Amino acid sequence: MSYRPTEKTEARKKAQHALLLNSALHIVSEQGFKGLTIQAVAQQAEVAIGTVYKYFESKAVLCTEVFQKGTEKEVNQVQLAAFPVDDEALDKPSNQTCQARLLNAISIFSERAIEGRKLAYALIAEPVDPMVEAERIKYRRSYAEIFDALLREGVECGEFCQQDTRIIATALVGTLAETVLGPYGTSTPESLDFDQALLIKTIQNFCLKAVINSAS
Repeated sequence: MSYRPTEKTEARKKAQHALLLNSALHIVSEQGFKGLTIQAVAQQAEVAIGTVYKYFESKAVLCTEVFQKGTEKEVNQVQLAAFPVDDEALDKPSNQTCQARLLNAISIFSERAIEGRKLAYALIAEPVDPMVEAERIKYRRSYAEIFDALLREGVECGEFCQQDTRIIATALVGTLAETVLGPYGTSTPESLDFDQALLIKTIQNFCLKAVINSAS
């Protein structure tokens, strides 16, 4: 008779997996992927190294799952900013304009990247294992798909000019990544001498002008 895990056993496994994954994400948020090792996760979670290997067969697998968890949360935040719903009716779309939602999405992306700069660098630009790089490409597309859908809506309602929304959306993603991380590297906001509000406003103005004035 084959062993069939009980609900309690499955719940314990899920809790252990979540603990290890959150511990790994914490390490990446402070040290980047370069600081993420099986041993470091074991120490952070206060478990044996063998326990980590029960859930992640290699460092590459661990890094991939950490990347997925970290990036999925960021993508969801941008999705909610671009396509918010009415608080009084969760299935009812917000009546904000496309331009307002575009600016909100840019602001959310930028603010979170600046405040969590080390994690943002790890997720967006840090040299990583090929498995993680494959996930990075996929999630960049996820961001682009959000902006593409918003741009298409804006074109249809006349807020944005006629344009190839897929190309422009991809360009917006690249613009955000480069302008938020490029000038300041992985420095923390506290160590930087710059006006965060002005930086975000400048990015917003640049992106808005691009989608309003883009050639068809």
